Amino acid sequence: MLEQGVNFVIQCIHEMSGGEVFVPKIPSMKITNLAKAICPRSKQEIIGIRPGEKLHETLISKDDGIYTYEYKDKYIIYPNVIRHVVKRKGGGKLVGFDFEGYTSNNNSEWLSVKDLREIAAKE
Repeated sequence: MLEQGVNFVIQCIHEMSGGEVFVPKIPSMKITNLAKAICPRSKQEIIGIRPGEKLHETLISKDDGIYTYEYKDKYIIYPNVIRHVVKRKGGGKLVGFDFEGYTSNNNSEWLSVKDLREIAAKE
């Protein structure tokens, strides 16, 4: 996972013009599955959501859809102010006004307990 993150950053450095935000398409996971992967025999107690706690992460908001292009492995959010100056990477598809956002709960790829254990074994 660390190597993938480093490679993503290096790839983005080569592609960037300046001002873009690069968002990798990565799997979501449930925090309860992380706990099960780390300590499968531990007891979990549901205590409810705490003040200020979020249930899901928003990586790209609905409002950013008009500036966001989707690629196979990532999204690129181009700056609104200098959009005409920034050179856009070819091949992407504008997500547009109908974009529902890129959040942890609407992700199509999820990591299971087994997946997490396999990743941890490799690291």
